[in-house]
Amino acid sequence: MGKRCDGVVVRVGLGMVAVCIAGYILGPPLYWHLLEVIKHSSSVCAPCICDCSSHPIISIPQGFSNSSFGDCAKHNPEVDVDTEKDVAELLSEELNLRETEALKYQQRTNMALLESKKIASQYQKEADKCNSGMETCEEARDKAEMALVAQKKLTALWELRARQKGWKEGIAKSKTQSKGKVQTS
Repeated sequence: MGKRCDGVVVRVGLGMVAVCIAGYILGPPLYWHLLEVIKHSSSVCAPCICDCSSHPIISIPQGFSNSSFGDCAKHNPEVDVDTEKDVAELLSEELNLRETEALKYQQRTNMALLESKKIASQYQKEADKCNSGMETCEEARDKAEMALVAQKKLTALWELRARQKGWKEGIAKSKTQSKGKVQTS
């Protein structure tokens, strides 16, 4: 039962190592791919500051006033430069944050991989101890079997000599039984 349990423990340990290695290899590419997909699906447009009170084509419902719609089509270089700077700063900050997150993730992954290696090494040491113990037991069993065979041969030799000298098994048993009855009486 213990040998079977140790095998399961070793398999579970190796499985954990395999999962950690797969995560270490496949994690960062999947992470960056998902970020690209999210980035393309949620592109943000800068707000447009326009004055549209002069446009008679669009009727504005009562209670709403939009005084900036008319200027949307006009090109304003000052706003474009400021917007480009703001977008560049935001992108730079976002890249720095992503880089920091990626470094933290890589550190956690490296630590998990190192821990998995330690656990696998520990299980390997336990397996080696177990194998060594099994070898010792097998050697002792083999020696005991050889000693038993030698003892059986020696017993057979002595029994043969005793029979040659006139010993009979039935007589010896009855004498020992009668001695036991006499002694107990």
